[in-house]
Amino acid sequence: MTPGVQVAALDAAGNRATSFGGTVSVALGTPNPNSGRLYGTTTVAAAGGVAVFSDLTVDSVASGYTLQPTATGLAAAASNPFNVAVPLVAPVLLSGAGDIAEAGGKQAATATLLDAIPGTVFAAGDQAYPDGALSQYQTLYDPAWGRHKARTRPAPGNHDYVTPGAPGYFAYFGVAATGDSGKYYYSYDLGTWHVISLNGEISTSAGSAQEVWLKADLAASTKTCTIAYIHRPRFSAGHHGSNGFMHAIWKDLYSAGAEIYVAGHNHDYERFAPQNADSLGVADPVRGIREFVVGTGGAAAEAWSVTPPLPNEEVWANPTWGVLKLTLYATTYTWEFVPIAGEAFTDSGSGTCH
Repeated sequence: MTPGVQVAALDAAGNRATSFGGTVSVALGTPNPNSGRLYGTTTVAAAGGVAVFSDLTVDSVASGYTLQPTATGLAAAASNPFNVAVPLVAPVLLSGAGDIAEAGGKQAATATLLDAIPGTVFAAGDQAYPDGALSQYQTLYDPAWGRHKARTRPAPGNHDYVTPGAPGYFAYFGVAATGDSGKYYYSYDLGTWHVISLNGEISTSAGSAQEVWLKADLAASTKTCTIAYIHRPRFSAGHHGSNGFMHAIWKDLYSAGAEIYVAGHNHDYERFAPQNADSLGVADPVRGIREFVVGTGGAAAEAWSVTPPLPNEEVWANPTWGVLKLTLYATTYTWEFVPIAGEAFTDSGSGTCH
């Protein structure tokens, strides 16, 4: 919402109570005309009697919404009605997961979720178990996620490289989706977003061919916002833990102002607060990278390597299966973890581009 929403505390005479510095929360009022969801920072501390909410977003177009503020010990009135119109720059959707198809897995259930979500699909590595062979892609992955192949932009995983060079991965997805044979890293644009698919199974160290390419790609991008996905997480409490050898590309992404890093590899769901380029991970709410671990595409659950949370880890779930749905607006984004039928865990929120 632009400009930001302001909620003022008033005294009995109707003047601003400038001494008030308490906590104020806002929510959508009733009736809710299109079952909209309110995203952004919905609880802030007032200053000088005014609470300012600078990043609120409502996800459904409709007329007649209201905002209902609350503050302990104060009576509150709903806002005047307002409308949510179709944005001048339509949002785009990017949804998916990693660690997907195996015998007896839940890949059919996660593919069903994608049936109801338009837009581009990402696949964050280890699409076909146990070896990433073409026959496993054809018999395990294709009957489920294969119907979304035309809109899928994949990344390879370690199981694809059980056979050196990941020939099954390349044969199934083809050059158009995977970059040059033997590299499998590439980028593309979605709306105002630059999207980068990286390969964590070859060198990502400083000075490597991929890291040099990434720096050049980031420098050439003219888009406002950036997201990268790769199989291996930078930080994770999952079965295989964190991957310090992703530090060089994380640092490059941070230096370029990237917003989001999505990974799989560990068969769980994790979300971290935005972090800087420090090797240990330090919270940076102003320009940090938000990481999602979404190894939830259908493969069997694995135990945690350490009990979460790690530093700056906000949400975690294991076991769980589902897909991450990212709605990418001109300068903001929302996320929603959509679980398969029968699962209760979910997660949602929003962020702003740097």
